[in-house]
Amino acid sequence: MSAGKRSAGLLLFRTTGTGSERDVEVLIGHMGGPFWAGRESAAWSVPKGEYGPDEEPAAAARREFEEELGVPVPDGVWLPLGEARQRSGKTVTVWAVEAELDVASVVPGTFTMEWPRGSGVQQEFPEMDRFAWCTPEQAAERLIAGQRVFVQRLRAQVRGAAASPEA
Repeated sequence: MSAGKRSAGLLLFRTTGTGSERDVEVLIGHMGGPFWAGRESAAWSVPKGEYGPDEEPAAAARREFEEELGVPVPDGVWLPLGEARQRSGKTVTVWAVEAELDVASVVPGTFTMEWPRGSGVQQEFPEMDRFAWCTPEQAAERLIAGQRVFVQRLRAQVRGAAASPEA
């Protein structure tokens, strides 16, 4: 039953603009495999993955980022973006890290599945087949519906920090 499943992820972002015009771009990945091939809208995700009761969510987020992108997690402060319950019943926890990453350096991890179904043939597919830096508006179109809230929360944090007086 998926109601108890938990997933954790890491959303890279970079800031754009200054002052009251400050905003973000986020790095998201297109889900790999035959089910998602040819789909764009609601077919992208924050790099994330499931974890069990013996693993801390932050450790799972780091592991999944490194598995799905094939590069180490960039240094930076982890900003908590909280949890969201997905349509499947899975609870996803996400952090954001401000960092640059050249998508050309990514070497996606893979998974194996029977394809076509019922054929007995095992094929390997990338977990995520491409990555892109997106504005919040682009991310809202591309991300699966249950993950869009993380970009909204990040944007609010970045804009709120820009509006706060410096101490």
